[in-house]
Amino acid sequence: MVVSAFNGFGGSMKKSPIIIPILVLLIILFIPYRIEAQIASKKALTLDASKKIASAGEAEAIKNKLTVVIAIVDDGGNLVYLQKMDNTQIGSIDIAIQKAKTAISFKRSTKTYEERVLKEGKNHLLGIHNIMPVEGGLPLIVEGQYIGAIGVSGGSSEQDGIVAKAAVDALPQQ
Repeated sequence: MVVSAFNGFGGSMKKSPIIIPILVLLIILFIPYRIEAQIASKKALTLDASKKIASAGEAEAIKNKLTVVIAIVDDGGNLVYLQKMDNTQIGSIDIAIQKAKTAISFKRSTKTYEERVLKEGKNHLLGIHNIMPVEGGLPLIVEGQYIGAIGVSGGSSEQDGIVAKAAVDALPQQ
């Protein structure tokens, strides 16, 4: 069988018996590959997991006679869950959120930045937009994947760090 190719103006350019089978073969070979290459599998933070994490943090705060705000963000820094314990100062709301955003944005504890500023004199870190160099923010990691972060504010920075650590330790690993 001979297939004609057209030049788009109604005239025949030349006869090509092989062009259509080649095109069909290319489509069959490359479309499934391209779809597989574009889809990634990753862990995601759920509201239910966020509530469990916050609950563990709240229990630690109560044990230490603290009132705190606990903020949990997803891997994009978007707020998933916020919990303000009774009688916690309202200023801690924004601080907790910013600690969580800093922890996920830089994939490390906010204590790292606090130590760099206080102990190493790295004051230039204070000029970085949206960084909170105060202990109390930790990334949430499951099976090596960063799925979000927690930020705690209301106590001293050390106390906030203790509450955040207790919350992270309650993170479901599956």
